[in-house]
Amino acid sequence: MEFIDYYKTLEIDKTASDAEIKKAYRKLARKYHPDLNPNDANAKQKFQRINEANEVLSDPEKRKKYDQYGKDWEHSEAYEQARQQQGQRTSGSGQRGYQSTSDFGGEDFSDFFSSMFGGNGGGRNVKYKGQDLSAQLSLDITDVYKSHQQTLTVNGKNIRLTIPAGVENGQTIRIKGHGGAGANGGPSGDLLITFSIKNDTAFKRGGSDLFSVYDLDLYTAVLGGETTVNTFDGKVKLKVAAGTQSGTKVKLKGKGFPVYKNDGNFGDLFITYQIQVPTNLSDKEKELFQELLKIKQNGK
Repeated sequence: MEFIDYYKTLEIDKTASDAEIKKAYRKLARKYHPDLNPNDANAKQKFQRINEANEVLSDPEKRKKYDQYGKDWEHSEAYEQARQQQGQRTSGSGQRGYQSTSDFGGEDFSDFFSSMFGGNGGGRNVKYKGQDLSAQLSLDITDVYKSHQQTLTVNGKNIRLTIPAGVENGQTIRIKGHGGAGANGGPSGDLLITFSIKNDTAFKRGGSDLFSVYDLDLYTAVLGGETTVNTFDGKVKLKVAAGTQSGTKVKLKGKGFPVYKNDGNFGDLFITYQIQVPTNLSDKEKELFQELLKIKQNGK
């Protein structure tokens, strides 16, 4: 199994604080988000790795186990239990017991772990965790604007799953204990669900932020005034400054998408104005535009 350095994945130091981990995750998730990198398999893979790294490092208990055991962190409890049992068997026999985990690092510990659990145990009754299972869940972007529950059928069993608002396309979440059955009384594996989120709206999504283009009529752009724009959950009125240029960007704070697992917090909506030049002008309108042109040419 390939060792993945989650700290390198998030481009942070091992001493990074929770706030630094959160900031790094948001920055990279936005950069490699599948919606902003369509048909880019490399970006999709990086996005999945970033989510995986954040899932572990943002959880204090998981991070502690990862720092101690590396890629085998999920088997740490089984390792400790077997190590203690072996220590009891070898106590007073003159045999050398297992070394402390602090004596191992990276691949050395992995090899040691394999030798302990990989069939060389002389018939030990070791409890093995069951196999993790993977599934894909297809949803519409409107489905993940609010938290909701769905019932999934996996291996003939119904699982009632709460889907948090703000989950992203390509994101994978882990459901403990709903994978394959364990061996020798070991715990069941986990269920890994990857979300495939379809977006047919006029909004592009980047993390918790939304982006859209709005057609602004020429008269309002020139003279200023008010216009009504669509947000994801309704319409809002905006004031338009006189002389607004095509390509002008407006930020609507808190009108974006829900922030994942951060109830009540939303990203922002960024609107880009696109000035619409009028067509099918009446004779009177053409005459007035001619007058404007003469005034401009005469400098009056």
